[in-house]
Amino acid sequence: MKYIFCSLLTGLFIFLSQIGLAQQSQFIEENGGIIHFRVFGDGVPILIINGGPGMNSDGFSGLAEILGKSYKAIIYDQRGTGRSELPEISSRSITLDLMVKDIEAIRKELNFKEWIILGHSFGGILASYYTSKHPSRVSGLILSSSGGLDMSLFSSLNITGRLTSLQRDSLNYWTRKIQNGDTTYFASLQRGKYLAPAYLNDKSFVPKVAERLTQGNSEINTLVYQDMRRIGYDVTEELKGFETPVLIMQGKHDIIPVAISEKAHSVFKHSKLLILPNSSHYGWLEDSLLYFTEIDSLISLTQS
Repeated sequence: MKYIFCSLLTGLFIFLSQIGLAQQSQFIEENGGIIHFRVFGDGVPILIINGGPGMNSDGFSGLAEILGKSYKAIIYDQRGTGRSELPEISSRSITLDLMVKDIEAIRKELNFKEWIILGHSFGGILASYYTSKHPSRVSGLILSSSGGLDMSLFSSLNITGRLTSLQRDSLNYWTRKIQNGDTTYFASLQRGKYLAPAYLNDKSFVPKVAERLTQGNSEINTLVYQDMRRIGYDVTEELKGFETPVLIMQGKHDIIPVAISEKAHSVFKHSKLLILPNSSHYGWLEDSLLYFTEIDSLISLTQS
């Protein structure tokens, strides 16, 4: 199960092309560590929570730049990743509750009364958990191929079932190499190359996803999963009373079962569920026009 979690939630990311929007890089000291975040553009604030866990936010800078053309988009490195530093990586320092406190620290630092939250994949789990703890601070919620409101995803997921036998064999080969001590970039990239097709409908993006897959921290990934199990992650009841607009988007060809999004849609009173017809897991890339149009509509709704 740990391996499935790591494979799923380190595979749900992608680099987007840099488009040159000015950004502000900032650091704050909070909750026993240093949090690094970046701000793009101006306007209605929207926090983008990247997937993982154990991945930095670099793969979401392109998404932030696109949204930063119209809004104030914020991305951050989750605790212990990227340029966010911790004195130790352990079960004491890596918990969902501390991750929520980090998000609140960023909001307070930027002096936002409330903001839009966009969570992708594991980021959707963290966004939902944050919303359950601080509903008055969330003016709108966007769940992008989210991992769900509880742990049910992890009993129904079959990632490698979408791969060819050659891809599976090659993936297993490079995974064993890494487990046996091969820490080279080349080995990580080869593993990523054979895993990436599981997450894509448009295979032309395999090289970009493969590159992203080289950057995961499996220790943090495992610790977050263990903490989710420890707390019995399930925010279904807490979110039934959430009154602000929610947009749920998932690719038609997504590795995440549509039942995960349908359950979220049934929980939130004011939610819209959109299945993106051409997408697997990367809606902003494979169905970009529809993806950003729906985000614009959700944000407009929150401002009316």
